[in-house]
Amino acid sequence: MNYRSLSELRPLRLDTVAALCGLVIALALFPLRFLASQVYLDTVPILLGTACVLYLLSLYQGEDARAAPTLPSSATMALPAVVLAGLAALVTLTVIQGSRTPLFFGAASVVGTLLIAQIVFARDEEFHPGLLLLQIVLFAVVFRFTALYVTPGYVGIDIWTHTELVNAILEERSLGAISDDKHYAAPFYHLLVASSALLYDVPIRLAVYLSVGVVMPLSVLLVYATTNLLVSQRWAVLAAAFYALASHVSMWGIHLIPTSLGLLFFLAMLYALIRVMRIEYTVRDFSLLVLFSVAVILTHQVSTFIMLVLLLAAFVAQLVFVVGPLGLTRLDTSVFRAKKPVNLVGLVVFNFGLTIFVWSLTPYRQDSFLATVLSFFTQTLEDSAGFLNIASGSSDGGAEAEAASTAPSTLLDQVVPYVDALGFLLLLGATFVGCLYVVHRRRAEQSVFTLLLASAFMLVFVLGFPMFGIHNFIPNRWFAFLFAPMAVLGVIGIRTLSGNVTTAVAVSVLLLFALVFPGAMILAPESNIDNPVFSDHHEQLAYDESELAAAESIAEMTGSPSGSEIRPDQRLYTDHPYQTLFSRTGAYPSTTTATVPDDGAADHEYAVYRAAQSSTAVYFSDENGEGRIERISEERLCQPDQATVYTNGEVTMCTPSPASG
Repeated sequence: MNYRSLSELRPLRLDTVAALCGLVIALALFPLRFLASQVYLDTVPILLGTACVLYLLSLYQGEDARAAPTLPSSATMALPAVVLAGLAALVTLTVIQGSRTPLFFGAASVVGTLLIAQIVFARDEEFHPGLLLLQIVLFAVVFRFTALYVTPGYVGIDIWTHTELVNAILEERSLGAISDDKHYAAPFYHLLVASSALLYDVPIRLAVYLSVGVVMPLSVLLVYATTNLLVSQRWAVLAAAFYALASHVSMWGIHLIPTSLGLLFFLAMLYALIRVMRIEYTVRDFSLLVLFSVAVILTHQVSTFIMLVLLLAAFVAQLVFVVGPLGLTRLDTSVFRAKKPVNLVGLVVFNFGLTIFVWSLTPYRQDSFLATVLSFFTQTLEDSAGFLNIASGSSDGGAEAEAASTAPSTLLDQVVPYVDALGFLLLLGATFVGCLYVVHRRRAEQSVFTLLLASAFMLVFVLGFPMFGIHNFIPNRWFAFLFAPMAVLGVIGIRTLSGNVTTAVAVSVLLLFALVFPGAMILAPESNIDNPVFSDHHEQLAYDESELAAAESIAEMTGSPSGSEIRPDQRLYTDHPYQTLFSRTGAYPSTTTATVPDDGAADHEYAVYRAAQSSTAVYFSDENGEGRIERISEERLCQPDQATVYTNGEVTMCTPSPASG
């Protein structure tokens, strides 16, 4: 056969070349597993290679592919009622048990599987997107609000700081109450919660739930709307389900801080961005895009940076199609794209300029926010950056879990990190396939290239920079944002495999996502920070009544002295994360993580012991200053010669004994 151009030869087609290059990259990355021990180094090369092989198979098996099996009509009609009954059972189970237990998470995984099964196996004539979206939103509401309902205080660490800022605004009735804080220039979250507290006449805790908490489960509809601009309703609903189940997305629906609200505006901005690329947009459409981008800037700094990465990806995608370095602009428009690339230069310049201006005026650690973060980044490059310097920092502010890397000692210790990452890895594999599909010359356009480049850039910040010891960008905050373009590209990848490979392979892929993905995401630690499933490996970021009462009583007993009033020898020591409750609420500002030597006892004059230190995963520092999980007895923190000045049976505060003085 004579080919008129190289592009007609399938092995040299753009998507085929990309798949072959992916295989080469996977083989090149595979030896890294022998140089460092890290879950993503062990799995991502294998995942990338598998995705490339499956995509290549889909190219050559397309003629042999058959329709995947579907559910019987009776099952399709009954499953919505079963899902609703399952959600009711989850609520009942939570109320009876008083917390979200492993039984709750197991039942939630089953409900999630039933949801995914309806989407991927229902017949076209029995597929009802409205009913499925209702189930997805209800699942998101139940899964998140059950955690909020059974938690006496708040879930998470940073939330305590933000509610203190909201309280200051309410007391002074002015934003000037937080003028020395970095959120002074990004106050939308705090003003929203304060306004809700005044409008509804409710406490701050309830105001957080009625404002930010209510809208977070609804944000999955923005993912549906974005995906539906590119693919049919079935796959758009599947993207919404994936996003609703995603672990980090669930976390920001429980740990309700400015990141949560920033994520909501980011999703709205992503929808507006893809919309203007797919339709003949009006001034109103572009105005919404500008409005949502400004809302992100005025809500959260990390969310702003992530949004700028998305805009950069959109701008690069524009250059690809305008300059045409890959020859994309020379193709037949009838099979390539319906409209010219959208000019985003003005939007990019405006948002970068506004961000730099706002950050230059934002106070942060005796300097501007911009100057401080640049200083931190420079210091990291000089002091700790290095290839495969994985353990040089934590992935999130105050999260000592990442710094506490100890050698696995049991089978469970070795398995848990892979269980934690399994849901992300499954979606990442589907995303790789979706990326290969959209780089086909006749399918490529600015919108999908924006998603592809955004995912690639964000993965560099999430997985790439931490390999070099660079954690300044707080990669743990990026996952929920990254899941949005991954969900869109992931369902494109699953659609590609389900329609272009043999029935056996297609059913295997669909069953894998239906049976494994929901449980993997729900068992991931971010989905259950209120009561971890693997309590020996992940700290609980919620406190019971006795622990909250102890912090309040100690604050009253000591008078909540400011940091300047406390001598170094009067610093209070306890475990992480309990120490953050004292410092962030102002109960005892000078509180830090206790140092407990191996097989020894702490030597602190002022310490707080709680029963959880003997039964669950909490963090202490060792004699070298490294954080680690350690279960201790009360005697290892409070010495026998110390005086007990407070106890409620669960929490004890010990101080120097007057007799010893």
